[in-house]
Amino acid sequence: MMGLNLHGVRAIYRFEMHRAFRTWAQSLIAPVLSTSLYFIVFGSAIGSRMGDIGGVDYGAFIIPGLLMLSLLSESISNSAFGIYMPKWSGTIYELLSAPVNWVEVLLGYVGAAATKSLMVGALILATARLFVPYEIAHPVWMLGFLVLTAITFCLFGFLIGLWADSFQKLQIIPLLVITPLTFLGGAFYSISMLPPFWQTVSLFNPVVYLISGLRWAFYGAADVHMGVSVGMTLVFMAACLGLVWWVFKTGYRIRR
Repeated sequence: MMGLNLHGVRAIYRFEMHRAFRTWAQSLIAPVLSTSLYFIVFGSAIGSRMGDIGGVDYGAFIIPGLLMLSLLSESISNSAFGIYMPKWSGTIYELLSAPVNWVEVLLGYVGAAATKSLMVGALILATARLFVPYEIAHPVWMLGFLVLTAITFCLFGFLIGLWADSFQKLQIIPLLVITPLTFLGGAFYSISMLPPFWQTVSLFNPVVYLISGLRWAFYGAADVHMGVSVGMTLVFMAACLGLVWWVFKTGYRIRR
């Protein structure tokens, strides 16, 4: 892009990545350990008592749901915390006065947050291999959908970081909204197992489309058409980009 300050983008990106590696146990190991517990409880203890779902072993069936659970949580948390810290410390004004525009700020923070989230995703996939055997039917689609989801929810997390005025508010939406929606979005079951009424209700849960899209990439079967999943994700990404542009244009929650 003409006029893009790559040095500024690189500086923000490297700073955020260095911060993640300084706290590697919290940033990388903790999500893997928590996901491992899900595999032990749901995959081994409960999964051994359940049959296949759509021809897929239950332990393997929950991999896309667990991967999406971690990816959404990490994407939002990494991005929100990354932009909130300059606000909290007051260094946001140095960033605003630096020769970087809102696109470059976004590329640096969201790019670093998405990279960290995808690293966690790769570690979770490797960890899953220790518990259950699985094959990926459409690896290119899986990678593309993971990247799309990570970027979209890093944008959403960036907005949360701009909106929040306390550390408590950083956790409200991930804990009280995203996590429940993920559990109710088919992470551990197929929505086709629900009564017709609740199947219809589930379609109003946006996370259903994310998990369904990723499950199709893994096993070639899903509750919702892959095109719909991608379309819904792109619409949400566009909405987040529009809101970020508006925030930087108006200075909402940035300039006081």
